Amino acid sequence: MDLNMDLNAPHSMGTTIIGVTYNGGVVLGADSRTSTGMYVANRASDKITQLTDNVYVCRSGSAADSQLVSDYVRYFLHQHTIQLGQPATVKVAANLIRLLSYSNKNMLETGLIVGGWDKYEGGKIYGIPLGGTLIEQPFAIGGSGSSYLYGFFDQAWKEGMTKDEAEQLVVKAVSLAIARDGASGGVVRTVVINSEGVTRNFYPGDKLQLWHEELEPQNSLLDILNSPSPEPMNI
Repeated sequence: MDLNMDLNAPHSMGTTIIGVTYNGGVVLGADSRTSTGMYVANRASDKITQLTDNVYVCRSGSAADSQLVSDYVRYFLHQHTIQLGQPATVKVAANLIRLLSYSNKNMLETGLIVGGWDKYEGGKIYGIPLGGTLIEQPFAIGGSGSSYLYGFFDQAWKEGMTKDEAEQLVVKAVSLAIARDGASGGVVRTVVINSEGVTRNFYPGDKLQLWHEELEPQNSLLDILNSPSPEPMNI
């Protein structure tokens, strides 16, 4: 059986990335699966990248393209901070990514979500999809897993959420996408950004809630083979 498993294919973060605002800051979340065709190249990658002390970016699409954009923007923001003598705002970081993405839209295959907190506007989320459009949103979702989440967020997101409510929403949404999207998987990472600083959290894959038709996690195929068969039904 030919699975077309091209191990030399470009690394793609067919993924689930999420940014949510809450009353006091933002929460960013992502899964951790990086794939190369049908092959999982990295099951524990970190798709939430630091740009400055107060701004982070969630990366999806081509791993190489998203890393390149992040590295350039981090360098420019470092210069910007030195020149101004104060941290860059979230809007400045998002506009730099927008400028790079739009100027190179024929070559880049990456969608990004920028989130952070600054003293001028508080917590902000910006979506920069393929093509380099810049959209300020109360929440943003991206990657291949986002197709399964639009209706869920329409129902579940609300204004004025607490930090814990926002983080629980992000973790639940990523786990839902992992359950349905073959290109999303692994663990869930979150980054909480507010006036007090940045907090990173990690949720192992075997601790995530299981959804409809998902199998219980097993340590080995032998665990499945050696498990007792179900009792026959009595009619």
